[in-house]
Amino acid sequence: MEFSHITVLALFCLAFVSTGAIPSGEDYWKYVWPNTPLPEAFSDLLLPYGKTNSLPIRVEELNQYSTLFFPHDLYPGKKIVLGNTQSVAKMVRPFTEPRQGVTDSIWLENKERQSLDDFCNSPTAKGEHKHCVSSLESMIDHVISHFRTSKIKAISSTFDKNEDQYVVEEVKKVGDNAVMCHRLNFEKVVFNCHQVRETTAYVVSLAAPDGSKAKALTVCHHDTRGMNPELLYEALKVSPGTVSVCHFIGNKAAAWVPNYSVDRPCVI
Repeated sequence: MEFSHITVLALFCLAFVSTGAIPSGEDYWKYVWPNTPLPEAFSDLLLPYGKTNSLPIRVEELNQYSTLFFPHDLYPGKKIVLGNTQSVAKMVRPFTEPRQGVTDSIWLENKERQSLDDFCNSPTAKGEHKHCVSSLESMIDHVISHFRTSKIKAISSTFDKNEDQYVVEEVKKVGDNAVMCHRLNFEKVVFNCHQVRETTAYVVSLAAPDGSKAKALTVCHHDTRGMNPELLYEALKVSPGTVSVCHFIGNKAAAWVPNYSVDRPCVI
């Protein structure tokens, strides 16, 4: 599909002119990807205008995000307990250089420390490109413009909010330098879509003690020079810039990657 002279959104709107119907974000998704279900991670973008669901990241879900580990920890049989940092507040700004444009700006404390407008208008971190979106249509246009094709897919986590102990069953690489779209932890529905260079995204299949299954979207940062040194030492006893560091992504986010026809298994 070519996008040199007219956007997908313009084509979509033209298709609705003759019927007089008012298109929705869900209609737009079906127009671009007619055979692909909308990920649950983006369901908040379908809320009626002006409606909120309070803060989207609940306290019992924070451990999904505050789990750091090394790439070599991703192998079948590895036991993982979510939440290996003693102070969740330290995760408000995991990257400290520069102080704005942070990768994981979704914590409960973020609502009190920084306004939504301040965050969306703040400078990006080195090597990062970010864009705040408040509608499904604008997210779709943003990621298609970034990849210059609609042959992309969104991958998200399926954690059980009440389960914190898992065993790794399988690891699949899904792409390098993926575009991550996080729901920001404000009452207004806004996602931060951003790309950070020198990252690799994986889907990790997990099994809980009760036999239930989960999939964890996982990002490994290969350049950690800007990460919070206190956070890294507390969780992994390492210094910034010395080793690659990975973390899970919670249920209110997804990674956009090129849509390869066949998933390629990868065990690190």
